[in-house]
Amino acid sequence: MASTSQLETLIDMARTETDEAAKRLGAALKAVTDAEEKLNMLIGYRDEYSRKFQASQQAGITPMAYRNFQAFMEKLDSAIHGQEEVLKHTRRRGELEKATWQAAERKRVSYSTLRDREETRQQKLEAKRDQKAMDEHASRQAFFRR
Repeated sequence: MASTSQLETLIDMARTETDEAAKRLGAALKAVTDAEEKLNMLIGYRDEYSRKFQASQQAGITPMAYRNFQAFMEKLDSAIHGQEEVLKHTRRRGELEKATWQAAERKRVSYSTLRDREETRQQKLEAKRDQKAMDEHASRQAFFRR
């Protein structure tokens, strides 16, 4: 079995790996939030622009203004579609980073469990040695008392 100092080294390495994975996960989750906010902003802007256009349409607009509106809405829809793709990509990255962090954390916990078991095993061995020494001492004392 590996010594506890070797396991401590592995635990430290796993802790570092877990910390780095947690940082990457945090950055990925922030990217998802940012992408969601930008998408919501674009959708809100499109809805607002559409409402304003509906209001101006009732007052009457020129064919040129209508074509400009359609062209602008197509650009907004294209930007929204692009942002949806960005969001999908950032969510996938977030899921991958989460899986990476979970794997690193499982490894760290496994090493800690191995260390704890080794420490328990060492304590039991030491307790047996102590008991054996006390038994031998008691046996010697009983022998010399006779």
